[in-house]
Amino acid sequence: MTIRLHRRNILGLVAACVFSLAASSTAFAAGTSADFVRTLAGRLVSIINSNASPGQAKSEVNPLLQQAIDFDNIAKFCLGRYWNVATPDQRTEYLGLFHQALTNAIMDKLGSYRGVRVKVTGTETLQQGAEGVSFILSRPQQPDAQMQLIVRKDGDSYKVVDLIGEGVSLRLTQSKDYNSFIARNGGKVENLIRAMKNQVAHHDDPAN
Repeated sequence: MTIRLHRRNILGLVAACVFSLAASSTAFAAGTSADFVRTLAGRLVSIINSNASPGQAKSEVNPLLQQAIDFDNIAKFCLGRYWNVATPDQRTEYLGLFHQALTNAIMDKLGSYRGVRVKVTGTETLQQGAEGVSFILSRPQQPDAQMQLIVRKDGDSYKVVDLIGEGVSLRLTQSKDYNSFIARNGGKVENLIRAMKNQVAHHDDPAN
């Protein structure tokens, strides 16, 4: 069975709009959470709207995903209560597969955001040290979308821990999907891991 990011994907995984960063291998400079998001958006827009080939764009974006996204934080949240019952080996394998699946989903969406524009509109302080940065996502021939990127301080910069679109949390939606799948399949984390393995393998080799 294929496990995929939920329909709302936050508007087709708008993670591809701000999770996917771009064009520099240097760390993101210190500043406010709004500065962080503006930098991400600016770098992303410059790549997506450039003449770079899909392969070149992906090669520029991929290394920076590590800098901007707190993959482990999101993955643990998505597994919910099953994280506590997973074995150490299962946790390690799950984290790796989650990383691959989310990266693949982001990369697959890059080309569909050509002409995108992002405007930061405000910030708010949330619980547990998180901050919400609101922004408007504009795409040609599409209605503007009101979004919010949830970030946490990480050293001198920030990392993304969630994306809210249409009032829906990306990680909360994915957590519901994962937990529902496990509950329907014997309550075993191993069954989710097996499905995620198949998903990643099929992405890498669609003939499988």
